[in-house]
Amino acid sequence: MFPGQLYKTESGRLFHAGAIAIILVGLPARGKTAISRSLYRYLRWLGVQTKVFSVGNYRRQIIGVEVTNDFFSPANKATAELRAQIANACLDDMVQWFAAGGQVGILDGSNTTAERRQELVDRFKACNVQPLLIESICDNPDIIDTNIRSVKVSSPDYVGWNQSDAVEDFKRRIANHVPFYTTITDLKLSFVKVINAGERIIVNNAQGFLQSKIVYYLTNLHISPRTIYFARNGVSLNEQSYRADAPLAPSGHRYAENLKNFLLTLRESNALSSPVSSAPQDKARQLTVWTSSRKRSFQTAAHFLDHEEIIVRQRSVLAERNPGVCDQMTPQEIEEKYPDECQRAKADPYRHRFPRAESYYDLANRLEKVILELEREKNDVLIVAHESVLRCLYGYLNGLPESEIPSLEIPEGVLLELTPTAYTTEERRHRIPDTVASVNWQQQTANLMSLAGNVPASPVYMGQYLSEDKRKNRPDSSTTVSSLASSPSSSMLVHSTTASPTSSGKTQKDLLGINQGPELEFRL
Repeated sequence: MFPGQLYKTESGRLFHAGAIAIILVGLPARGKTAISRSLYRYLRWLGVQTKVFSVGNYRRQIIGVEVTNDFFSPANKATAELRAQIANACLDDMVQWFAAGGQVGILDGSNTTAERRQELVDRFKACNVQPLLIESICDNPDIIDTNIRSVKVSSPDYVGWNQSDAVEDFKRRIANHVPFYTTITDLKLSFVKVINAGERIIVNNAQGFLQSKIVYYLTNLHISPRTIYFARNGVSLNEQSYRADAPLAPSGHRYAENLKNFLLTLRESNALSSPVSSAPQDKARQLTVWTSSRKRSFQTAAHFLDHEEIIVRQRSVLAERNPGVCDQMTPQEIEEKYPDECQRAKADPYRHRFPRAESYYDLANRLEKVILELEREKNDVLIVAHESVLRCLYGYLNGLPESEIPSLEIPEGVLLELTPTAYTTEERRHRIPDTVASVNWQQQTANLMSLAGNVPASPVYMGQYLSEDKRKNRPDSSTTVSSLASSPSSSMLVHSTTASPTSSGKTQKDLLGINQGPELEFRL
């Protein structure tokens, strides 16, 4: 089974949807491969048996990569028979895969003529497979140029090529297709048109739950480059208790400040080393920080609030797994008290849940909303969360099976830098250096609360943590605060070596107890 799969069936097909053939349509460099790979990843996450059949991969396997750009031209009669053999070999394998029980097959090819599309539709209908065409249309030269430079020149066809030569060769390949390309006009067909990488979407005759699910996913999808960062939250004053929802310890604030400094420096370094481009999608992207409403996670992210250009958002669904009856227990105590449960957990670590607890399976289904929003997000995103949450999101981005997710290692003090591409997710891991100088801890705590106290939030949550004078001056929950006139100019540096509750005292714990309502957006 797969991470988000709700149930099993004897046939292996879900949602009473039968088999669906997704047929990609469009000129080269329009994002068809990115769409097919993203759909594959999402449908597999839901548990749908899915496979991508790439005509380009079949061509490379049959005749290799050393072909001229006019090989692909529909006007080239000399290569027409060979091109048809390659396309039909891919199609035959796809039909056989459906016969063996596959549910959603994705045919990744150009399919630019109405005649070819009708052949495919007739072939699939004869096999009792529902065809759904997805046409990627793009008339924005900036998007096309970026897609060529970031995706196509790094494909197996151009290994060892000079980049400028590869770009020109691929543009000639596109030009060979243009005179023969016709857009979909037959309203009897089920199709989706994705225009300019998601700027506009046209849907016609989509039927059934699973097709609707696919369409909704496409409305969240884009091919703009972006970077996703993962970082674990800092250490709290009570790491053993889930119910206590303890605030960050002094060492946790020190880590949060180090994380902020390192990430901002890393982004500046990456921006300086990137080639200069005039394309809008290549401009410096804003950073958005996502975190949960758990205190230690939000307070780790709150250190970014002194940068007015950074948005910090709470997502209640990003909270860690609820341990249930195992809260505040050590692994040894759990083994002694619940030996049978521990055996079941070892047998199925992904789906097993202790009494009144959550499993990784429960968490993965809870995160589907965040996954769709992550696909839609065009800014760079830093997700600050517990390791269990980051494991699930990492598993989704890399298409991992459920059996691997509980054992993934996302160490403390490490920043993961993930870049989704058309073919894979590129990853870099950075050790976060400790560069924070020793400062007055109480003053820095006050600075942090000064920032967080001006974040719009419900008084039900925030009021109990503010002093009486701040509570009176605080705007009500209907007021939106977009700027902080009196933000401290000094950075929030933290220095401490202990994480025990007694080291900070009750007053500091109250000051640090920021617990806001779900789904909030902050901007200073």
